[in-house]
Amino acid sequence: MARVSGSEVQDIIDTDLETLTPFIDAASQLVDGISGLGTATLKEIERWLAAHFVAIRDQRTAKDSVGDSSHTYGGKTGMGLDFTSYGQMAKALDTTGYLATVGTYGKKPSLTYLGGVVDETTGNVEV
Repeated sequence: MARVSGSEVQDIIDTDLETLTPFIDAASQLVDGISGLGTATLKEIERWLAAHFVAIRDQRTAKDSVGDSSHTYGGKTGMGLDFTSYGQMAKALDTTGYLATVGTYGKKPSLTYLGGVVDETTGNVEV
């Protein structure tokens, strides 16, 4: 169940989109995976995450030109929540580190063994 309203999200991001419900719903699902934080913090994270999803759909202009009409949009694909300042803020508010792990599937984890790290290529323990 969503913790924020469309008007609360619009307090931090200006958009002409008619509805923010899909973005709020997506943010809510991610925030539901966070445990150990208070209700007010979870609500604030959800608000910034929703703004992040809005910014991906309704991209912000980073550079604009008048002569020959040119636009450049900020961000780069593959950056996850770092794609927008809204996503970066959501990660900063999440002191559990959960959001920092979102989308990291496919990356090889490192193994810690007796105070050292196991090199997955060689199997050697680095102390």
